[in-house]
Amino acid sequence: MPDPTSDQPCQARGPQPDAVDRRLDAVARHPFRARFHLRGRDRVTAGLNGPSTIRWHAHDLVAKRLAPAAPYKDGKQTPYRGHPVFVAQHATATCCRTCLERWHGIPKGRELSRRERAYVVEVICRWIERELSAP
Repeated sequence: MPDPTSDQPCQARGPQPDAVDRRLDAVARHPFRARFHLRGRDRVTAGLNGPSTIRWHAHDLVAKRLAPAAPYKDGKQTPYRGHPVFVAQHATATCCRTCLERWHGIPKGRELSRRERAYVVEVICRWIERELSAP
């Protein structure tokens, strides 16, 4: 059983999968968000690395680029391509603190809690999982 006080990502805690799927479906109805899909190198990278490695990358990127109270270059810190997690962040509206507040109700101006980080990582990883299972 994972340690609930640990700062490490895990699948044992976090939101229910159906709640994440409902949120992803709602975000995907937005025309800008709906145009993002895993293609080419990003799709291959996600497939080759596997879910556990992608989850660790997501955790690391969220911790460095999104979790601080005032992220460096907030609103411009997430590239549009170059890693499956970057694409997923734009598709899921977890790319900046403004989008997190607008789409997920996570307020700006304070550091993300462990639970919020786990939620963001879960949303990103679930989107990637759904993309890889699509033809």
